[in-house]
Amino acid sequence: MKKAVTAKTSSAKESDGVSASRLIDGRIKELGDWRGEMLGRLRALIRDADPDVVEEWKWRGVPVWSHDGIICTGETYKAVVKMTFAKGAALDDPAGLFNSSLEGNVRRAIDVREGEKINEKALKALIRAAVDLNASKKKPAKKRST
Repeated sequence: MKKAVTAKTSSAKESDGVSASRLIDGRIKELGDWRGEMLGRLRALIRDADPDVVEEWKWRGVPVWSHDGIICTGETYKAVVKMTFAKGAALDDPAGLFNSSLEGNVRRAIDVREGEKINEKALKALIRAAVDLNASKKKPAKKRST
């Protein structure tokens, strides 16, 4: 089983020869249609909302964005580009962006179809809220005894 490749977006650290950022670049290019453009746009919004985001490539080819835990994934299907927020059910969504996986206890997703517009301000706020939630759940480092 191949180990997940991780890379901080600000410095594409190489691991197993290819960084996660480059693999995501490749996915965007290989799609070559509106889905690639949308995945690239969502990626740019994620990076803008959280400059310290870490890009990962998991589960046999799923782009993942993390900061103190998974923020969201960027899956591509024939008719939608899906952003699945790992802890979406715990996030306030005043703009009503979540439109998929609404019945789950933990995750929530946003399905974007061809031609749909993104509420960029609301999406960035949701990304920042996910980062804040992950940071609040982070376990403090144990003190070492001397």
